Amino acid sequence: MKKQIGKSLGIFSGKGGVGKTITALNLAGIFEIMAKKVLIMDMDLSNGEIALSLNRPFSKTIYNFAEDYVNNRYENFKDYVTQYDDYIDFLACPKDPRQANKIASKYLEIALDKAVYYYDIVLVDMSHILNETNLVLLDKVDSILFVMNNDPMDLKNMKSLISIFKDLNKINYSILLNDSRDPYKKYFTELDIENLLNAKIDYAISDEFYIKNLDQYIMNGEIVTLHPKASNVFNKDFSVLMKIGTDFAKEGEEHE
Repeated sequence: MKKQIGKSLGIFSGKGGVGKTITALNLAGIFEIMAKKVLIMDMDLSNGEIALSLNRPFSKTIYNFAEDYVNNRYENFKDYVTQYDDYIDFLACPKDPRQANKIASKYLEIALDKAVYYYDIVLVDMSHILNETNLVLLDKVDSILFVMNNDPMDLKNMKSLISIFKDLNKINYSILLNDSRDPYKKYFTELDIENLLNAKIDYAISDEFYIKNLDQYIMNGEIVTLHPKASNVFNKDFSVLMKIGTDFAKEGEEHE
């Protein structure tokens, strides 16, 4: 019987500080609720924060994977991932940011190919820079979730990003407007944003999902969506995250 291959979702943005990492973590929690085996790959190679946010000790990173692969020491992909719980694992970014430039992009592709063999869902948390690493990953993943804020600079960068994708005839992306990152920025309505971008906002997280004690969750290594009261306290936004998860899972089933 042929093994079912998992699906990959890249999480990207036009600028930094929009909430990509927290979005990746919250989606991992959603997929756990859906009983999916999840890997979070921290591909922000210089400044990744997945391991910090999950507060779990780890020994190996994507750098170790690439180094071992180059030097014929690679044996098993699971040797490089760290367990968070029964459903979620993560592959950490390099401990030393200087190692980021030593990882050839082809080894990130190899890592992703191996990841989808072991996991139902692979979430790829990326930096916002359109460098070779991210261009390779954006081309490799099955789908992309663009995360943006209600911010003039973000709108400018997102408009450019969407234009590039349209020029390349790439349509495997959706847009998440994240108003929880900075609830005091309400410069434009969703309709304004859609008109400015000439693109549809697929999902929106409201300012009600703003969490004042988010740092405490990070210090404790907790994922917000896995908190027992999350679905009740953040009912509307929890439902949005659940819709993102179910839409992506359904999309994956349709392509099998």
